[in-house]
Amino acid sequence: MSGSDSGDVGPDLRAGVTVADFQGKPLLRGHVDDEAVLLTRSNGAWRAIGATCTHYGGALDQGIVTGDTVHCPLHHACFSLLTGEALAAPAFDPVSCWEVEQVGERIFVRGRAAPADTAAADTSQHPKRIVIIGGGAAGFAAAEMLRRRGFGGELVILSDDADPPCDRPNLSKDYLAGEAPEEWIPLRPDDYYPSRRIDLHLATSVTAIDTAARSVTTGDGRQFAFDRLLIATGAEPVHLPIPGADQPHVFTLRSLADSRAIVAQAAKATTAVVLGSGFIGLETAAALRHRGLSVHVVSLDTFPLERVLGHRLGHFVQSVHEAAGEVFHMGTSIASIGTQSVVLTDGTEIPAGLVIIGVGVRPRLTLAEQAGLSIDHGILVDSRMQTSVPGIYAAGDVARFPAASGDGTLRVEHWVVAERQGQVAADNMLGTPTHYRDTPFFWSAHHDVTIRYVGHAQMWDTIDVDGDLTAGDATVTYSKAGKTVAVATIGRDAVALQQAAALAEAH
Repeated sequence: MSGSDSGDVGPDLRAGVTVADFQGKPLLRGHVDDEAVLLTRSNGAWRAIGATCTHYGGALDQGIVTGDTVHCPLHHACFSLLTGEALAAPAFDPVSCWEVEQVGERIFVRGRAAPADTAAADTSQHPKRIVIIGGGAAGFAAAEMLRRRGFGGELVILSDDADPPCDRPNLSKDYLAGEAPEEWIPLRPDDYYPSRRIDLHLATSVTAIDTAARSVTTGDGRQFAFDRLLIATGAEPVHLPIPGADQPHVFTLRSLADSRAIVAQAAKATTAVVLGSGFIGLETAAALRHRGLSVHVVSLDTFPLERVLGHRLGHFVQSVHEAAGEVFHMGTSIASIGTQSVVLTDGTEIPAGLVIIGVGVRPRLTLAEQAGLSIDHGILVDSRMQTSVPGIYAAGDVARFPAASGDGTLRVEHWVVAERQGQVAADNMLGTPTHYRDTPFFWSAHHDVTIRYVGHAQMWDTIDVDGDLTAGDATVTYSKAGKTVAVATIGRDAVALQQAAALAEAH
């Protein structure tokens, strides 16, 4: 994987290096004893932190620095060069921080730095009770940040999922392909929640929010009072009224339970049919193909991902999947599903021991609508993630938030977006004014090709390709009215980071 930690130990930083050792680059990867350490100069001072991202092991020396922050090239986690703290998801754990000394022309990393002195959090204005509805990306990230910021009150997560918060992007990627063990999937081990006094309730549905009484009611009749509430109910797969879609070998993919069930059925099937050529559909198709199944992809679209990435990149992605042996049926859909086959609307019959319906998701808005919150194809929030009712926040797939450009509102279904919105909501629930201004980012894996996408192009006038898609080395720029609105890269992880920074600065 481009941008992953290669294990290159680099120079011994305890013995010292010179500026020449950087070879004109801003970041130098070295080691102190057995630990990889990153050395850089930021705002006039030498800084050293652990060189490996705590999310998925990205090599931070292949990332970029903005101010006192280093950005990981894999999934754009951010770390403080001053303290090592994981400043922004998807990483939550800090990296180590090291003492640096310059003697003459040589720079030495002396040893681990003592934890930074931080003023005790002023908790006098903190609420007493916070309830989070939803155990996905936004809900978990908010809970983790609340405790990290010193919130000592009651903290409840009400999740209708049967499993604790998990790494959902992996469910259609390595885990489904059989390349990632299940112990990688939970975002935290089970004992994390009681150790942080996070009252996690699984398989628990919320049926009502009483904005006046400041309480929520669950399906079993319990009530949970709150001073602050975060709605992070996410989205649910679209279910189509296809005859036969209720059979046990037909699935949607959203939860860990869904992915487990698909893996179990894949062990008994030889051919799979995936309806939908979006990211989830194509990633699922690639994972099942990796397991050795014959895979057919069915879609009404002309090219996969065309509405998001344009026809040229979509056509390239299709060719990648076809080279791996997948068969595409574009411009058609599934008319009916039998016990051993599906029939398409063009009359084609395909054997199918496994069927995946992956035609998109819709935000789960019922609770918010019934509670009287302002809705517009999502829960309307301000830049602090607060809804139309003070003290009630929303984040993730369900939230419609102000675009950083000032051009209307957006609802974005990206994992990192949801996590960072949860973190912003946490700060604001504790009284620290924080605004969500991030450049949206996602990544998508297609066999040996990974796409990294920054920005958000709902529409574009032009698409420019720099480089060679077939060689796995390209930047695709989406422009509207002469301005770059989004960039997709293949094999150019640092470029994706640079473009994300440029988009953020432009806003």
